[in-house]
Amino acid sequence: MDAALESSPSAASRGDEGRSVLVLACGALAGELLELRRANGWDYMALRCLPAKLHNTPRRIPDLLRGILAEEGARGWGRIFIAYADCGMGAALEPVLKEYGVERLPGAHCYAFFRGVETFEDEHARDPTCFYLTDFLARHFDSLIWRGMGIAEHPELRDTYFGNYTRLVFLTQTADDALKARAREAAARLGLEYEERHTGLGAFERVLAPHLSGMTAAEKVTADE
Repeated sequence: MDAALESSPSAASRGDEGRSVLVLACGALAGELLELRRANGWDYMALRCLPAKLHNTPRRIPDLLRGILAEEGARGWGRIFIAYADCGMGAALEPVLKEYGVERLPGAHCYAFFRGVETFEDEHARDPTCFYLTDFLARHFDSLIWRGMGIAEHPELRDTYFGNYTRLVFLTQTADDALKARAREAAARLGLEYEERHTGLGAFERVLAPHLSGMTAAEKVTADE
């Protein structure tokens, strides 16, 4: 199997065949998905993640997910759900979803469903000059953005990528002071003003719940076996 398709044991938990719901997700959401599984008792939910570094090459994601869906679809899951938004794929994921009859998270990216899609779209329309970080992206800013986008080796790229932004908005899922410090540092390195908006996991949970808690009686029996 391509290493890009393997879940990292430290980042995600993959379920066994026969469990009712398999979530195929971006690795950047693994921690939040596992927290919601624990908090809601979604023990029948299995999780398999693609590497978060695919944020930088999103056009690869649809074909990778197609391969996983072909593999996992033969294993008898009651349901498969895709925990990706559009995420820069330019709607290229939609034919894959239609081909396999599965659904994905709403919105253009994780900022939207953490904040609430309508709230985020309204805020972003009023000020499109904001660059956003989540807890995961604040934690991995150096590897995914500073080095991952080549700015460390080519500092001139900072203005190429971020010259039209004015603020870095940290959308926080937790109240982690260490992550807030990292996000402030990221804003300074990018030359942007800093702002925090707390999202928690409430909006994300409301998006997921119909797909993970709305099980039929037959599915619940399968999950409990």
